[in-house]
Amino acid sequence: MSDELQRIMAINDPYLLLREVTTRLAAAQQEVTELARLRRRVVQDLHAQGMSYAQIAEKAGLSRGRIHQIRHTGPAPEGAFLGTGSVTVVTPLRWDDAKKRPVVAMADMNSGKRLEELAKSYGLDVSSGHVQVSGEVDLDRDGLVVVCGPGMSQAMRDLYAQDPVLAWEHPEGEPWALVDRRTGTAYHAGADLEPSRPHDVGYLGRLSRPDGNGSVLAIAGIHTAGSLGVVHLLASDLSTLWGQVGERNFSTLVSVEYDPETEEPQSAELLCPLYLHDEEATA
Repeated sequence: MSDELQRIMAINDPYLLLREVTTRLAAAQQEVTELARLRRRVVQDLHAQGMSYAQIAEKAGLSRGRIHQIRHTGPAPEGAFLGTGSVTVVTPLRWDDAKKRPVVAMADMNSGKRLEELAKSYGLDVSSGHVQVSGEVDLDRDGLVVVCGPGMSQAMRDLYAQDPVLAWEHPEGEPWALVDRRTGTAYHAGADLEPSRPHDVGYLGRLSRPDGNGSVLAIAGIHTAGSLGVVHLLASDLSTLWGQVGERNFSTLVSVEYDPETEEPQSAELLCPLYLHDEEATA
């Protein structure tokens, strides 16, 4: 029996006991989920290296049937792309002059809800939050997935500024653009061009928190359709992205074709490589 369990069992106050047990159960369930994800990931990695399930079973002292069961059950390893244990999906608030209160744009709301559903499908606990109308947001928290561009938040602008390859640019009097410093290419939203077309550019990256104690998964489009397109790409191809970047810091751009009436993505594909920031720093 662990010291923590003994401590909880010794509590006499029934209400405190109930609260402590509930909190501990939630933490234990998260731990079990992440251990199961890690176990499945190890089996998949060993098999990808050329080992048979029989060989893995023999080396691990488990039955072949158990290894097969581990391989095909439990939360998928690629869920760790979004976070471990629990994630908080953050979307920006905008001031509505007509309603005289902060609101979330429909496309941002859809992006947030779809990210929450995606995270839940990988066994992650999910909560939500907002970037305030002022742009204030606490980025020094674990498990953050933030849907917000640099134009709505100085904190997010500072976060994006650390990207060694991709940059947000907003020349005076001109619309926002995303620039690949490696190639010198500037990408613009189709809505900002003449003639206009239903195309947007989205940013996807994992960037270091301001306090240096973790990372933030950042998503933004030049317009809101771009963010929605990035979420669409994550939902359809998360395992491929995870296989290429794992839990390392990275960034990339996404080309998004969308329905002009609904802003629903019709296609989303990478515009540039998945730039790994640790490799860029040594290049």
